[in-house]
Amino acid sequence: MKIRNSLLAASLAALPWFAGALAAPVLPLMNGPAVAAPAAAAAALAQLKALRATQGLDKDHAYRLAAQHPGVQGTQVLRVDLTYKGVRVFGADAVLVLDRAGKMISLSSSERGQFLGRGASHRLAAQTGVFDVQPAISPQGAIDAALRSLAQGGMQGAVPVVAPRAELIIYPIVTSERAPGAADKPDGDLNADDVDDVVERYELAYLVQTRMRLGQQPLYHDTVVSAADGHVINQWSMLQTVEGHGKSQYNGVVPLSTTQDGATFKMIDPLRATGGQYGAMAITNANHGTDPGELFTSSSNEWGDGKQYIDGGSTTDANGQTAAVNAMWGLMNTYDMLKNTLGWHSLDGQNTATFIAAHVNTAYDNAYYTDTCKCMYIGDGSSFNSLGAIDVVGHEMGHGVTAATSNLLYFGESGGLNESNSDIQGEMVEAYARGGGSGATIPLEGNDWVMGKEISKTGTPLRWMYKPSLDGTSPDAWSSTIRRQDVHYSSGPNNRMFYFLAQGSKAEPTSDYYSKYLVKKPAAMSGIGSDKAFRIWFKAATTKFTAVTNYKDARAKVLAAAQELYGATSKEAVAVQRAYAAINVGADVDEAALQAPSAPAGGMAPR
Repeated sequence: MKIRNSLLAASLAALPWFAGALAAPVLPLMNGPAVAAPAAAAAALAQLKALRATQGLDKDHAYRLAAQHPGVQGTQVLRVDLTYKGVRVFGADAVLVLDRAGKMISLSSSERGQFLGRGASHRLAAQTGVFDVQPAISPQGAIDAALRSLAQGGMQGAVPVVAPRAELIIYPIVTSERAPGAADKPDGDLNADDVDDVVERYELAYLVQTRMRLGQQPLYHDTVVSAADGHVINQWSMLQTVEGHGKSQYNGVVPLSTTQDGATFKMIDPLRATGGQYGAMAITNANHGTDPGELFTSSSNEWGDGKQYIDGGSTTDANGQTAAVNAMWGLMNTYDMLKNTLGWHSLDGQNTATFIAAHVNTAYDNAYYTDTCKCMYIGDGSSFNSLGAIDVVGHEMGHGVTAATSNLLYFGESGGLNESNSDIQGEMVEAYARGGGSGATIPLEGNDWVMGKEISKTGTPLRWMYKPSLDGTSPDAWSSTIRRQDVHYSSGPNNRMFYFLAQGSKAEPTSDYYSKYLVKKPAAMSGIGSDKAFRIWFKAATTKFTAVTNYKDARAKVLAAAQELYGATSKEAVAVQRAYAAINVGADVDEAALQAPSAPAGGMAPR
């Protein structure tokens, strides 16, 4: 929507008290709280009223003071709403700047109310010339409609923080149109100046404000409800999120999404997921126990000292908070990676919130997911450092995704695939976070392709994705004995398969990235990138795997996923066959005579 500075500004410039006022020098900062005298505010509103005709506005339009605050160099800012027959036009506001003497020196205004009534420029006169501002439903009826809509969105049981209220408004229905000269531009070449917001029509409506709480989670929404029949026209979140900062142990200073409750900040992320035990994603302090404990809190919203937890120390001071910073940073990035790249929300795809309990037990050398609470527990470590490294958090949340989908049995080959799925997710979360933690694709680089290097006090990883046997126990390829191995080792071949699928292999037999099972041409297979590899894997794991899927079955289903996403003979499908061949699952194939990727046949959009 264009900001209207033309008609009224031209009229104002013709007035004696406006002339020359824009020639002020560069302005300093705000001068502090002050308000314009009531007489000056009233005079400014009167001047606006006198200028209605220049805006094509008739006598049914008026201006109403909404707010005022100090400006620069002693100026004052008035914010006013345009009304029509006494009803506020939503979004049709104006900002007036007054000088020290109360004279208006600048004005900017929205034109969303310009087409109401019988003014000279009302292009919607046929509709709006007799616009009725008498509602057919009551304010309480509108509130009830909004609450029903929120309940249907999964907010049953929410209680009001303050009583809901409804304001009768005129709501402009706005669409976007291309500006002249941009009609033939490709979408990717459009500039912001090439698109205009245009009022299509007006609706008499109620703006219903609800400020609710579900458990610990604040649920603040504005809902526009038709005053004619009570249907919801629009709805959006009004939660003013809080961004704190934490000194993490492994990632430096990181932003944290937290919740403010009075003078206290809580480690609850109101932006990601709903429901669960705390109403949103959260970090709790087990305080060396086995129960989740209480939520982490802070009086400053500055968390942690970035250092390993000192045994026997406080779990709530800056040093104790670092474990919570680690956990929340991993939780946020795991959620964002799944949602932004795949459209998968939280653990179950239904946006159900989870939480992490930090400081579990004493000097506990483990981190785990449990489906009893659909949550994770993270220890402080003894042989290890705090187990809240980002790949570890991503790994544990991967178990939650598996539990909500294939529920791969946690033994034999299926158990190895269960563990491998979590390792794969942990690496993809690490790549996503290291690449900036935003966007719809997973970067090709950023992760280290080893698990648990950061938590190791010696710097030795727990597992190597590209050559699992470097740990001394895990196999690099499938064999008939693999089902008898511990699942943390039988996961190795599938981890290597995924590395090759994403990054490719090497042709030199002495390389850690070489496979003797790749016997077709070229000797070094080509990777397809982490983003495509993970899309294929995730589609197979969540929509095709059963609880008893083994390596052979996994190959068939991962190949089917690649073919569905990219085409039956696509390079992506060939890469899946070669990657599995590299771990002795299925036959190798040549990469020659590859076809271009086919159009997707459904499922997640390929990239």
